[in-house]
Amino acid sequence: MHTVFFRSQQIEQRRKKPLSLSDRSTMGSLPPTHLDFSSHQDISKDNLLTLFKSQQDLLNHFFKHLDLTQTLSFSRLLLSASGTVFFTGVGKSAFVANKVSQTLVSLSFRSSFLSPLDALHGDIGALSSRDVLVLFSKSGATEELLRLVPCAKARGAFLVSLTSVPGNPLAGVCDMNVHLPLERELCPFNLAPVTSTAIQMVFGDTIAVALMAARNLTKEEYGANHPAGRIGKSLIFKVKDVMKKKDELPVCKEGDLIMDQLVELTSKGCGCLLVVDAAHRLIGTFTDGDLRRTLKASGEAIFKLSVGEMCNRKPRTIGPETMAVEAMKKMESPPSPVQFLPVVNEDNTLIGIVTLHGLVSAGL
Repeated sequence: MHTVFFRSQQIEQRRKKPLSLSDRSTMGSLPPTHLDFSSHQDISKDNLLTLFKSQQDLLNHFFKHLDLTQTLSFSRLLLSASGTVFFTGVGKSAFVANKVSQTLVSLSFRSSFLSPLDALHGDIGALSSRDVLVLFSKSGATEELLRLVPCAKARGAFLVSLTSVPGNPLAGVCDMNVHLPLERELCPFNLAPVTSTAIQMVFGDTIAVALMAARNLTKEEYGANHPAGRIGKSLIFKVKDVMKKKDELPVCKEGDLIMDQLVELTSKGCGCLLVVDAAHRLIGTFTDGDLRRTLKASGEAIFKLSVGEMCNRKPRTIGPETMAVEAMKKMESPPSPVQFLPVVNEDNTLIGIVTLHGLVSAGL
């Protein structure tokens, strides 16, 4: 009984005691203690430049030796696919496959990433005879992909391998192969896949842009796929989507005294008054800057001045159907930037106001 109690105390103490460096290294959470990281050398500017130039040369080798006939056949296959284009890979190639797939999705193509491991545990059911499965593999000897091939063929999918080693087994069992020429890896040991993955990414993204052009994808269609990002907002949002309107507008009449409209000028958060006639057509604008200049020039006479006497009768305006990003450009255009634009329709009737703050708040 006492022995059991004593051992439980030891276990509890070990739980509370922090792990030593040697303990952690054996658990794999830190590098092994026999490695000395204090003896590393610095990275020089010249060495870094040499590496970038070497990588450039390796990429140029890819561009120079890429078989455009194979590439064209592959591009046309994806363009004509009636089903989903699946991409797969293992390790670093899996990240590339996933990224290329997501790029195609953003361009309105039906595409998805298929994990080779999950595929062999049920996800293979997503494949059909209408689909294309693209397999990224530098060596073409990846065991997980070779195991996947017969299962994918049994589903009737069309298989394409993208490999860099000539005569590899994966190319031999797929319906199509595109050779991605690789001179060597930038890695000094020619092991770390730092050039081969760059080649895969360049190839996949370039094909995506070719498909985008072939489909005649418009900027508006592209933006519709990115509604939450700045790209999408700049392509989707119009002035009418971000403008203030109705009770939010700081409106006054031409004959109203300036001092009587101070609350309206400051309470609506626009930094201005929008001067309108009886038919609600825009006459001009009066800003808080105009107020300061009028007060400095007129002194106490400001109490008798009307807004119409001091307003700007030629303000910049914009229409409600104009893209919101164009409103921002118009605010920043010469001769001097402005913080707002009155929104008017064809007969100059005031229907809203768009502010720089509002555009920035909308993510533009």
